[in-house]
Amino acid sequence: MLLPNSRTEPDGSAVIRVLSHNIRSMRDDTEALARVIRACAPDLVLVQEAPRFFRWRKKLARLAAAADLVILTGGATAAGPAILCSLRATVERTEDVLLPLTPGLHRRGLATAVVRFGGARLGVVSCHLSLNAQERYDQAGVLLDRLAGMGVEHAVTGGDLNEGPDGPAFRRLADSLQDGWATAPWGAEATWTSTGPHRRIDALFATRDVEILGCGVPLGLPGVTEADLKASTDHRPVLAALRVSALVL
Repeated sequence: MLLPNSRTEPDGSAVIRVLSHNIRSMRDDTEALARVIRACAPDLVLVQEAPRFFRWRKKLARLAAAADLVILTGGATAAGPAILCSLRATVERTEDVLLPLTPGLHRRGLATAVVRFGGARLGVVSCHLSLNAQERYDQAGVLLDRLAGMGVEHAVTGGDLNEGPDGPAFRRLADSLQDGWATAPWGAEATWTSTGPHRRIDALFATRDVEILGCGVPLGLPGVTEADLKASTDHRPVLAALRVSALVL
């Protein structure tokens, strides 16, 4: 099955490509990473483990430019998550959110935005949940609260959940949102590790009123090679095509 390309429909609705990718602070082959992202032709990229330290803005901007995108929000200001977008997006607002810190654990955050594509308005959240099971479950609840409070009818969220579909945090999200792969499987399923994928710990979710046309690891997509997937980072990306209806005024 071919994944639909981005487009705006005559009725104002939009088909949007969304990519979620843990890029491991760009410590691997950044040219391979840019090739993978560019081949996916995304309108939105939900990044996890964006650079957070020395010259982090320059590094993320360099990746965005190489992938024909721009930085929308996030990075060090969201403790790692970020959002990149194409020039097709009209940005309404952005906000970086730091999550409550458990002593001794890594700081986590959310990169959030509200964007428009044609007549379609969409809330967007990039996340990277904790390695600790209880904190991870609590963060899933905060993420759902954040989505509910964005004041949008349609939303997409995704990232590195650090657990599979049988985990309580993953199930908490899937109980309230559509799990992209479970709803419309496309491509490959396993996201970790990039060199020997055997678990699906990265995912994209959408609110119930978004139509998921296909979602999965873009293995076999023209321009996406096994060599680049292995060289670019330690996770495989998740790509989805979504149809979002136009805002009704």
